[in-house]
Amino acid sequence: MEILPHDLQLYLENHCDAEPTELQKINRETYLKVLQPHMLSGHYQGRLLSMLSKMIQPRRILEIGTFTGYSTICLAEGLTEDGLIHTIEINTELEEMLNQHFKSTNVDKKVRLHFGHAAQIIVEIAEKSYDLVFIDADKKNNLHYFNLVIDSVRSGGLIIIDNVLWKGKVYSDDNDADTRSIRELNEQVTQDDRVEKLILPVRDGILLIRKK
Repeated sequence: MEILPHDLQLYLENHCDAEPTELQKINRETYLKVLQPHMLSGHYQGRLLSMLSKMIQPRRILEIGTFTGYSTICLAEGLTEDGLIHTIEINTELEEMLNQHFKSTNVDKKVRLHFGHAAQIIVEIAEKSYDLVFIDADKKNNLHYFNLVIDSVRSGGLIIIDNVLWKGKVYSDDNDADTRSIRELNEQVTQDDRVEKLILPVRDGILLIRKK
């Protein structure tokens, strides 16, 4: 998943805040019990999500793609006292694990967990104004999710999209369907004058978008 060399990635992890103990446990449990554990945000990316959330102190967050809840918990660290994060997951088999993880990190009262197809749920929950949106689900629909949420993000709010470098395929000769869809997302966001945008070479690439 990492674009950066392994030794540089280790250096970065060793020079940011330590991974909280409960998140270390979630990290390990994910690798022991869940298929495709590399989908977990992990230590360095988790600290980035936490810092971004703390910087804007969101009252409402939308997360598309919960997995085992690691990124949900990191984002929740910056919520206001009355803040709430809506998070959407397709895999109902993760429900028991997710509830345990949210309780062990004391964010369960600030999390609303939704199961089902994200495009449908986004419309159903329809918060009037999100301060932060994190998109980390099925990559072929990233552009669709962006278009669904952009009007619900407040001015100055953030949209964060994961995996936009796609193991380096977006700037190579690869031309499979997933790579083409991520290239299309990156190009359309680049040309969108409603937002400011920046791709960070963190793990598999994070697209950081600020709505004007």
